[in-house]
Amino acid sequence: MMDNLRIISKNFIFKIILALIILSFIVTGIGNYLISNNVDYAVKINGQKIGHATLEQIYNNEIERQQKILGDQFFQLISNKWYVQEIHQKVLSQLIDQVLFEQYIKDLNILISDDQVKQSIFNQLVFQTNGKFDNDKYKNLLASIGLTADQYAEALREQLAIWQLINIITNTNFILEDEKSDILELMSQQRKVRTAVLDINILSKQQTASDNEIKEYYEQNKNIFMSPESFRLSYIKIDANNLKEKETASEEEIYQWYNKNKTNYLQPQRKRFSIIQTKSRIDAVNILNDLKKGKKFSNLAKTKSIDIISAQKGGDIGWFEKNNIPDELKKINLTQKNQLSGIIKLPVGFLIVRLDDIQSVKIKPLSILHKIIENNIKQEKALNAFYKIQRKISIAASKNNKSLDYIAQVSGLKVIETGWITNNNIPDNINYSQIKQLIFNGSLLDSNGFPGNNSDLITVNNHIAFILRINAHVLEILKPLDQVKTQIINIIKYNKATQKAKIKANKIIADLKDGKKDALQSAGLILSNEQSFDRTSHDPIAQAAFNLPRPIGNSSSWGIGEDIHKNIILLTLDKVSHIKILKHQIDQIIESFIQNNVQICFESIIKNLHEKANIKYG
Repeated sequence: MMDNLRIISKNFIFKIILALIILSFIVTGIGNYLISNNVDYAVKINGQKIGHATLEQIYNNEIERQQKILGDQFFQLISNKWYVQEIHQKVLSQLIDQVLFEQYIKDLNILISDDQVKQSIFNQLVFQTNGKFDNDKYKNLLASIGLTADQYAEALREQLAIWQLINIITNTNFILEDEKSDILELMSQQRKVRTAVLDINILSKQQTASDNEIKEYYEQNKNIFMSPESFRLSYIKIDANNLKEKETASEEEIYQWYNKNKTNYLQPQRKRFSIIQTKSRIDAVNILNDLKKGKKFSNLAKTKSIDIISAQKGGDIGWFEKNNIPDELKKINLTQKNQLSGIIKLPVGFLIVRLDDIQSVKIKPLSILHKIIENNIKQEKALNAFYKIQRKISIAASKNNKSLDYIAQVSGLKVIETGWITNNNIPDNINYSQIKQLIFNGSLLDSNGFPGNNSDLITVNNHIAFILRINAHVLEILKPLDQVKTQIINIIKYNKATQKAKIKANKIIADLKDGKKDALQSAGLILSNEQSFDRTSHDPIAQAAFNLPRPIGNSSSWGIGEDIHKNIILLTLDKVSHIKILKHQIDQIIESFIQNNVQICFESIIKNLHEKANIKYG
């Protein structure tokens, strides 16, 4: 049932990504980060600085959200530094995307009038009492999250501008009726084929490679036989997560943090719903009459609802916060416990909804937040220690940039040495784009290509930093022929086998078209049993099958393809049939095509913005 609701909620994904993220910034009290002028920054995007505190606040919000979703499993994951690192990277990436998108909207000069902002504020349920805008409620809520009316209005103006651009893009993505027919015709096809395999490995063993062929292949493909440029490194790593493991948080510190940040721990109003879904309006009318006569909702849901998942739970679909209530439930605006809706028309049937319970806005108790706050305090202490060590290293590096030993002595950290590394085998511990660029751009080598000075202090992922130097360096060189001769022989034999298999396959098909029915048997090949493929298959044989023309009359279509092992396949298409697509499946297919077009459009915009952006990490 919930999948159906999401399908008919227009552009649901993009509203989540590009609108609710901003709304979450506002309601957590950091919606005014755009007007921050912090000198110390985590990232600078086209000159616009985002402070460490802002990034940490967003990170903490994401940690809290993960804890909600994962429950007890969260506390196992949070102890894994890779999980923490992944969340940090995700938060930073999303923040950069959002800022780039906001800057893009400003460049487009999308104007939102004061009246539009005002009307949007009036329409927000969080500011209403009994369905009407409540000015006192509005002022008090803004004050509780540390925003002025002007700051909120400006943040909302940007949010409305984003929605306007989203609507412009999504509303221009549609499919014409002729296109829809073509799409459904293709998507419903099922193709039945039989195959015969020309095994390349067997054919390869029958081939030879002469000395001249080996030498010629080597001369023409030297680029693939190069031994890559190699380095040996020493480095010192500062990791805030490792520092965090040494930090503690007392009960007094946790209590003080909780009191200071209570407004960040508001749990919004939640509503719990139950549903009954039917195929016909008559069924829905009969059920609604039974409910009004006093029959139990859960019993009717179990016996009458066509939504299997919710029916097993007596219709219960769980708790929803305001921002994630499906539009169909928002529109009926149930406000009292046990209140029933009327009959709601859906593309896939009819719906009756009951509001089971309401939880008011409240501050989450310390007992629930204890581990999260403890983690926040440790993280804050670790970051402070992280910045202190960075300063020590910077001072030490200014005194001696020819060795890491003095820096290790001052910082108390170990020097780590690598073996020989190339661009294709960077150890995971230093596998960051900033580090790779530094190693391979030549800046750590002197004018003769020998090891030079230490690097500057490089920060990656906001909480990990490195200082490194090159100990040894070997230029890219061509491997001698004797070293790669066996590899070349195998390549030549494989290529010959593939070419001969294709020639053989084409001759067999030509013979079959000329009426030589024993062409396959003469070639020692046997057709497999019939296999059916539809458009959802990713098998390369399926791809080849859908490239063949339809068979005419009683004849078959013949073609050549490859299987997953790169063997050459002869295939015959015997029949094209169509599977039945239900009405709700058609809606899903068309919606997915539109959504895919919209997603490609947004991804292209973001990719283009990244390519043009000047992004600098603090």
